Amino acid sequence: MKLLFVADPLDTFKPYKDSTFAMMREAASRGHTLLSCEPGHLHWERGGRVSAPVLEIALTGRTDDSWFTVVSGRETLALADTDAILMRKDPPFDSEFFYATHLLEQAEREGARVFNKPAALRDHPEKLAILEFPEFIGPTLVTRSAADVRRFHELHRDIILKPLDGMGGMGIFRVGPDGLNLGSITETLNRGGATTLMVQRYLPEIVKGDKRVLVIGGQPVPFSLARIPQGSEIRGNLAAGGKGVAQPLSDRDREIATALGPVLAARGLLLVGLDVIGDSLTEINVTSPTCFQEITQQTGFDVAAMFIDALERSLASGRG
Repeated sequence: MKLLFVADPLDTFKPYKDSTFAMMREAASRGHTLLSCEPGHLHWERGGRVSAPVLEIALTGRTDDSWFTVVSGRETLALADTDAILMRKDPPFDSEFFYATHLLEQAEREGARVFNKPAALRDHPEKLAILEFPEFIGPTLVTRSAADVRRFHELHRDIILKPLDGMGGMGIFRVGPDGLNLGSITETLNRGGATTLMVQRYLPEIVKGDKRVLVIGGQPVPFSLARIPQGSEIRGNLAAGGKGVAQPLSDRDREIATALGPVLAARGLLLVGLDVIGDSLTEINVTSPTCFQEITQQTGFDVAAMFIDALERSLASGRG
């Protein structure tokens, strides 16, 4: 099959830990053709179809900068002429990402198969998607109002504030019972009331890790990656220096994943990354979930094989 990965530039990959690379490696081992382009390459013109200049690549077996070779370069191809398109552009979900989902949705109307579905990517912003599942989350507030934030702090005393468009732990603040800098932090994040932010009660279980629970085809991977904050850091994100430790799913992890997995899969989300701190769901990641390689390296469970299995089943069944 021809698999088109819509992703960041290939020369920015870190193949020793990149989940998209793990997908590519597993797909190549099964004889599938690997194609690649960037979201900015997508184009459409009346009378034609959504197309892009694509690279066909082969893997070299290395995990350094020479991890791929170009088999054929920048041949313009209609997306509907591939067997599957994997949207793997990393966050942030900005205007250009939004526009790319509309082009990919047009490609679907032309017969393309896109994973995760473009409409589902738009409908599940990674911070706000948890609002649909209040039974699994801790105390949470979404607001522009500084007064709302102050009230929430007075009630819960120890809180986390974060922007809705952040990634990798960017822009996350903790304010303790003394309320030190609460006003300044709120003004920074809500831009004087112009921007919506999220506030959550601080979960002390973060010291044991911010767990990434992967759900593939509606089924949970049996291991999570607990991203444990280091030193005085409150953030467990790997991008913020957290240490990743794979561990079996807890009963609560499995309860959350089993409840959400089929619901999200039915909406066209083949791959989801749930973030869980203690017993509380904190985010639902759908744009480009990671942690494949860390889990596989530490446990031996082949996450990429589970993903390509699910992709092949979905294609064979005709489900998008």
